[in-house]
Amino acid sequence: MATSFFPLLAICFLLFNGSLGQMEQRRGREVQQRRLREQSECRIQSLSALEPNRQVEAEAGLTEHWDENNEQFQCAGVAATRYTIQPKGLLLPFFSNAPQLSYIVQGTGISGPVIPGCPETFQQFEQSRQSEQERGQRYSDQHQRIQHFREGDILAFPAGVSHWCYNDGEEPVVVVVVHDTSSNANQLDQNLRRFQLAGNERYQSEKSQQYKREPSRRESSGNDNILSGLDEQTISEAFDVPLDTARKLQNRDDKRGNIVRVENGLRVARPPRSQEEEERRSRENGLEETFCNRRFRENIADPTRADVFSSQGGRLATLNSHKLPILRNLQMSAERGVLYRNALVAPHWNMNAHSVVYVTRGNGRVQVVGNQGNTVYDGELRQGQLLIIPQMFAVVKQAGNDGLEWIAIKTNDNAMTNPIVGKTSALRGMPEEVIMNSYRISREDARRLKYNRDQEMQILSPSRSSSQGRGRASA
Repeated sequence: MATSFFPLLAICFLLFNGSLGQMEQRRGREVQQRRLREQSECRIQSLSALEPNRQVEAEAGLTEHWDENNEQFQCAGVAATRYTIQPKGLLLPFFSNAPQLSYIVQGTGISGPVIPGCPETFQQFEQSRQSEQERGQRYSDQHQRIQHFREGDILAFPAGVSHWCYNDGEEPVVVVVVHDTSSNANQLDQNLRRFQLAGNERYQSEKSQQYKREPSRRESSGNDNILSGLDEQTISEAFDVPLDTARKLQNRDDKRGNIVRVENGLRVARPPRSQEEEERRSRENGLEETFCNRRFRENIADPTRADVFSSQGGRLATLNSHKLPILRNLQMSAERGVLYRNALVAPHWNMNAHSVVYVTRGNGRVQVVGNQGNTVYDGELRQGQLLIIPQMFAVVKQAGNDGLEWIAIKTNDNAMTNPIVGKTSALRGMPEEVIMNSYRISREDARRLKYNRDQEMQILSPSRSSSQGRGRASA
């Protein structure tokens, strides 16, 4: 009995320790998850219009970063960057730990996302310089598909997909990029991490003198390309190239930065813009057979593609995963808004997404209200500024005398809004008696609330009292 008791006791002890260890591991994971939730809570007491606070100067352009440690960015789980690429400028290939949507504010160019496992379908030929009998065509270069872009385009890039961008026009290309760092595709942390395949990115100056802090190690040393961290002999063997070529791949003595100038222009195989548009239309059959065939670009600024249009107020265009299926993978969408002078976007809230609003032209007054009825933002938003509107916070925009245009990147592939005013609004769908008792108003006033804007939806034309009031104020 005694001899069999002790082995049994030992087994029970081991099982107990094992279960205890599993419980401790589970508790540790729960604590970690709770900490992450606490860090991601939105304790927003006030919002502010934001401008980039750091910039990186390169040979052929400028990279500007918004402070992702700002509580507004932390709340939304996003990061934002603005690139300015000079003519013949090439934004060198890189990838990041978070999916991104890029909006082309101005300019034209080409871009090339490189999807692992996809075929090299763009082929360039050249005449072989041989004898007459052997003369013919041979491959000069093969690469994955290239896409043209122009002002108003949205470019979508999944996390971990390397891509580059080239300005083939005569004016600077300006691109605003929003990364969703809280995406499930990012399994690192909530910090945006860029991985350069070539070149480097080094912080040159601080735009705001009020923004003072100790630079992090990453910022002080810069972002070199990932090959610079490998042994040159290993690179030489991996690529089967000489050592001097391996050293050049590391860009250690290259001072051009992350945007370089292509002196004679970039010569790559690509179809004409008109042919690319025709091919795009022919593929719009609602079916996306493979990841390699998916579209990564869609124009959102074309007035003919507006979803809401008012001849007196302006227009709204949305881009979601129904229109651009790749957005389903990114879990992001976009909205393009144009307001004419003094017009409004109906007060509303974003039901299932945070909204990152960047003003592309003009200016206007924006008001944002939190769940306690407290005004968290009431001020002017002008060209070049960015404002993050948290999910469920009520917001209204009214254009100034020069109108207001913006792009909004949202953290849901099918972002939805709920208006408070207009034909499809929350109040419009309520019985008069509910409105009367809610606000202690007469039936006549309740009907005004429901039907005064009955012919308008999200875009509201300026009211007579507003126009007269502004006219007297300007006089």
